[in-house]
Amino acid sequence: MKLSDLKPVEGSKKKRKRVGRGTGSGHGTTATYGHKGQRARSGGTKGKGFEGGQMPLTRRIPKRGFKNPFRKEYSIIKVSDLIRFKDKKEVGIEDFIKSGLIKKLKSGIKLLSSGDIDFPIKVKVHKASKAAIDKIKNSGGDVEVIS
Repeated sequence: MKLSDLKPVEGSKKKRKRVGRGTGSGHGTTATYGHKGQRARSGGTKGKGFEGGQMPLTRRIPKRGFKNPFRKEYSIIKVSDLIRFKDKKEVGIEDFIKSGLIKKLKSGIKLLSSGDIDFPIKVKVHKASKAAIDKIKNSGGDVEVIS
């Protein structure tokens, strides 16, 4: 038996239903939409959460807390991640994106103090924790906060 000899099992492959191609096709005139009614009309669909006029689930469930529409979410970089840039004197946003540390720049970049550093480097970020700034300054580097 060869690959070219393989065939599907008898009856497993059906012809596709071609709708709205004239009365001779057997699926003409109404094109399987039936007569009248909401689904038979153009634009006859309701929204995703529509439940036939019943109060939708998203509105029945109680809401809790507060969602701040002006919330800023930062992409995070750790001090330990800076080892990649040991040979560089200065590191900025473009360097983080090129290296693949940051996939998506959200509201900015925040530097956190996780990990250690043993070489001087100047880092340009949008925000940085006090502990991260201290670690980099202790190693002889500097942190510039971009506004």
